[in-house]
Amino acid sequence: MPLVFRTVAQLAGVSLSLLGWVLSCLANYLPHWKNLNLELNEMENWTMGLWQTCVIQEEGGMQCKDFDSFLALPVELRISRILMFLSNGLGFLGLLVSGFGLDCLRIAERQRDLKKRLLFLGGVVLWMSGITALIPVSWVAHITVQEFWDETIPDIVPRWEFGDALFIGWFAGFFLVLGGSLLNCGACSAQAPPALGRYAAAAAVHDRCGQLQMKSTDLQT
Repeated sequence: MPLVFRTVAQLAGVSLSLLGWVLSCLANYLPHWKNLNLELNEMENWTMGLWQTCVIQEEGGMQCKDFDSFLALPVELRISRILMFLSNGLGFLGLLVSGFGLDCLRIAERQRDLKKRLLFLGGVVLWMSGITALIPVSWVAHITVQEFWDETIPDIVPRWEFGDALFIGWFAGFFLVLGGSLLNCGACSAQAPPALGRYAAAAAVHDRCGQLQMKSTDLQT
């Protein structure tokens, strides 16, 4: 039963981590972190991401413009860019490291301690990737809520609201944290015995033949 749990935890952890990493990359580049609906012009919607702003028109489609300067951005967007890049990099590194520690991968089968350490290290890196994805998404969401309920801004001024990329980022961070935790649990559970290789099988056959020869010698004497 512990071996079954170890296998399921590894497969589920890698699958969730891969899904979370893809979602985090998607959230990083989507220009839908914030949405601005203009009541005076319902045919036009504005969206903002970490890299560009877009205007969506019913007749003209979507037109986007990149930010001119990194330093001119609000501090939450600047830090969010760095953290999302860090999250994408850590997620890729965690998937690569933990992949070499999986039991189903026939690499370094005899070095069980090394595979266990690689699997645990990959889980920790993926967990860190999830945290670094949740921080910028939650920070931007917090600033958006503060600005939405700011009483010093006149009611006639349009307010930014949550965009789809924020929810994608939350799911990405959750999947990465959950996947990394499952990999850590799989690394700490009981390990399956290593499969017999070519030389181990040959040695077992040789020992068996030796035992049969000894028995036949005893019978002859």
